[in-house]
Amino acid sequence: MKFLISVIDDLANSGTPDEMVEIDKFNDYLRDNGHWFFAWGLQAPESATVIDNRAGANLSTDKPLFDANENFSGLWIIEAAYAETARELAFAASKACNRKVELRPFH
Repeated sequence: MKFLISVIDDLANSGTPDEMVEIDKFNDYLRDNGHWFFAWGLQAPESATVIDNRAGANLSTDKPLFDANENFSGLWIIEAAYAETARELAFAASKACNRKVELRPFH
């Protein structure tokens, strides 16, 4: 199964050199143990645009969907045979990046 681990950050959009070292170690662990699928960081929320072209509406907001103090700043897509394994990896991801994360399974 594939799971999404979303990194929850505050608007400081931090990422210290020490945190990046730990994230790299976690990424290596995922690769070495067959859990790696994809990971990436996201630009700050003010760079977001919400697009709505339902029924040809051709609307865009030039701002993020939510005006909140917390946002998603990155993600991992992981492979895990069991939900409990994904949960354990999410705890490790939270520790590595020093942030809260959200774990969700793909359909």
